[in-house]
Amino acid sequence: MTLLLDFLFPPQCLNCNQPVAAHGTLCLACWQQVQFITDPYCQCCGNPFDFALGTEALCGECLRERPPYARARAVFRYDEHSRALVTRLKYADQTQLASVYGTWLARFGKDLVAASDVIVPVPLHYWRFVGRRYNQSALLANALHKNSGLPMLPDGLKRIRPTRPQPGLTRRQRQENVKGAFAVHRKRAGVLKNKSVLLIDDVMTTSATVSQCAQTLLKAGAMQVNVLTLARKAG
Repeated sequence: MTLLLDFLFPPQCLNCNQPVAAHGTLCLACWQQVQFITDPYCQCCGNPFDFALGTEALCGECLRERPPYARARAVFRYDEHSRALVTRLKYADQTQLASVYGTWLARFGKDLVAASDVIVPVPLHYWRFVGRRYNQSALLANALHKNSGLPMLPDGLKRIRPTRPQPGLTRRQRQENVKGAFAVHRKRAGVLKNKSVLLIDDVMTTSATVSQCAQTLLKAGAMQVNVLTLARKAG
């Protein structure tokens, strides 16, 4: 059956659609171009460094002001070489990619998974969910749950007002855009109290969204919040 499926649907690179040896993999060229994030990086926000600065090194932004979350990590840098890996899941209905990405999240975020009690995805507003038909962050969270066994609370957070799309906005505009946009689901507050929460999103750019979600979770009684994303924009 596997040989028949491979014949009917030949394995293609997740990023560029070139033929590959197995499903759910990258071709050699994309593997070399996609920058997976490993040490060294900021021990708080996970921003990758060009060279090692020490085991507890922080980036300039985290030194100036620590974010509300404890630690953030991402699988790969978000750039022109990796953009398609995100947009195919987010906008092109290729939801089957989430299962592959769940494996990557479990691998690159294993320390955060080990330090967490429950997974919570960044929510979409109702009307955006209706238009897209799925929440890509929830798909990633569910895939991580299946790979790690860590419990998932899909409706732990809700988006209580619509927000503008974040691309093209400045850092300050992004912060204002998501301010007060999230709330903990009333029926889930007790489950989250005194828990270490692993917040899942697809892309971390300025951290405005995940920071606002982390603040909301902490105000509701969460002990701490860690953040794990598929991609992040380095800077």
